[in-house]
Amino acid sequence: MVSEDSIGATGDRHWPQTPAQAIALQRALASQVQQVDAVGDVRRVAGVDVGFPGGGQIARAAVVVLSFPDLQPVEQALAQSPVEFPYIPGLLSFRELPPVLAALARLAQLPDLLLVDGQGLAHPRRFGIACHLGVLMGLPSIGVAKTRLVGAHEPVPDRRGAWVPLRDRGEVIGAVLRSRVGVRPIYISVGHRVSLETAVGLVMACTTRYRLPQTSRAAHALASRVA
Repeated sequence: MVSEDSIGATGDRHWPQTPAQAIALQRALASQVQQVDAVGDVRRVAGVDVGFPGGGQIARAAVVVLSFPDLQPVEQALAQSPVEFPYIPGLLSFRELPPVLAALARLAQLPDLLLVDGQGLAHPRRFGIACHLGVLMGLPSIGVAKTRLVGAHEPVPDRRGAWVPLRDRGEVIGAVLRSRVGVRPIYISVGHRVSLETAVGLVMACTTRYRLPQTSRAAHALASRVA
């Protein structure tokens, strides 16, 4: 089992307590994001999602590991903790990462790749939750978001696998991907240790006949499960 100490603490001394502290940490860590391929051999891919049962006072994180490329269930872990950071767009990782880190610590073996429900570089400070988690864990990670946080794009062709760049202030920050014909696109962005083109290919390799990849679907189902 992976030790929680090995993936970093989120205790009072180490975890931002105010929005200003959180923004400062994002800016400090953003330079550590690697946008080049250092993925290696992917045999275990994990979906990461967080739900908020009990009226939003509790954050429940789910990590579901699938084999790759056949996408069969291998392992899963749940963890939950009280929500101690306010809901502020662009700072969601500070609400969600404490239980995510705890869930990852409960796995017998870490995955080779993380597909995180949320943004990576497609973020005002280029440090969404997929970047934050990837940097903390030292693992390749990809942001898979259902909605856009920042940026603009051209229309996406209605063809499975088609994508167009998501741009913000003259910079390509992600890909707007048509994962299934006739449905709304999803927003893919680099988290850590992966290029955008590789990220799109890996997401498509994890996507079957649904809009979202199997990793995201499995993690969401577990995070939302009624106890």
